[in-house]
Amino acid sequence: MTLHFTHARLIDPQTGTDALGSLTVEGGLILAINAPAPAGAEVVDCGGKCLAPGIVDLGVKIGEPGERHRESFRSAGLAAAAGGVTTIIARPDTHPAIDTPETLEFVTRRAAEASPVRIRHMAALTKGRAGKEMTEIGFLLDAGAIAFTDAEAVSTDTKALSRAFSYARSLGALIIGHPQEPGLSKGAAVTSGKFASLRGLPGVHPMAERMGFDRDMALVEMTGVRYHADQVTSARTLPALERARKNGLTVTAGVSIHHLTLNEIDVGDYRTFFKMTPPLRSEEDRLAMVEAVANGLIDVICSMHTPADEESKRLPYEEAAPGAVGLETLLPAAMRLYHAGHLTLPELWRALSLNPADLLGLPQGRLAPGAPADLVLFDPDAPFVLDRFTLRSKSKNTPFDGSRMEGKVLATYVGGARVFTAGES
Repeated sequence: MTLHFTHARLIDPQTGTDALGSLTVEGGLILAINAPAPAGAEVVDCGGKCLAPGIVDLGVKIGEPGERHRESFRSAGLAAAAGGVTTIIARPDTHPAIDTPETLEFVTRRAAEASPVRIRHMAALTKGRAGKEMTEIGFLLDAGAIAFTDAEAVSTDTKALSRAFSYARSLGALIIGHPQEPGLSKGAAVTSGKFASLRGLPGVHPMAERMGFDRDMALVEMTGVRYHADQVTSARTLPALERARKNGLTVTAGVSIHHLTLNEIDVGDYRTFFKMTPPLRSEEDRLAMVEAVANGLIDVICSMHTPADEESKRLPYEEAAPGAVGLETLLPAAMRLYHAGHLTLPELWRALSLNPADLLGLPQGRLAPGAPADLVLFDPDAPFVLDRFTLRSKSKNTPFDGSRMEGKVLATYVGGARVFTAGES
């Protein structure tokens, strides 16, 4: 089928442009930009709404295997399609962890059968994510692993980690680290400071992130491995990140949309939907992260989608599970940064789509002839009040419940096939 999108506001993160135009899709690929409609093409009138590359969401937790009651490949795929996410990069922190080629092949097959969007998988860096013995990185690469991470399980065995980094370097594999000093951060529920003291909650100093990042940078310098920090959330870490880049280390960094749009005060009266890992930071830290995305120091914005059921969230704040769902709220939450004048739409899509695709060697994330026709059509100005019970995720733990938001996905396409249309159940 040939599709011709007309009267579209094309958001191209590769060229940095935001302009009215047309786009033609054929055979699952983008055929042309601003060309006449081919004979017999199905014409889609976008009515001046935004057409952008589908979001590549790096770091999504899905509950298969082991926690399917929290999220399945099917429910995650439906939520992603409704949120304009066309490629999910799934984390390996499952039960059991994705640490063998057999487990990786199982989840790859299940995802392909169940999800309407693309799902690629990261594998664990160490067996059982225990930080002691590295996984079979070469075999996992052959089985389709796109990167290696132990997620929030930070190893304290630096020697084992150095061996894993060295072996990954020899194979050209990407390591995704969680910069955090595990001793300082153990048992913490919020960022330390006046607010934590007023609420009587155990906190962790933001320097714990900087200390963990510095440790990882020493290992990167020693081994030469490609490294991506999954979440940089503290202004104290930014000078170290900038210094690593200037020293020639192959280092990139991401940040979750929650750390860009919320701060520690949002915890309010012990609202557990706002409990994250790392915890929400000060407003000064939040603004520093927004600026770092704008100037390119932070490369990737992700949802860090972490489903949690009601039983694990309806607990005292210290005991509640951390994390929030974000596949459907990533785009409207990102529109807060656009409407506040912090980032343009091409700048946002550079971090949401182009950069994560380039980091992982994927062809997605761009509006260019020959690129996959993974697209999202959205209205950046459409207002709505979020009701968490309308989310397609099995778990409903969103901090945006009841929030006034702007930005609605109108349609999502994967390989030129429409996988979501607003208003259709």
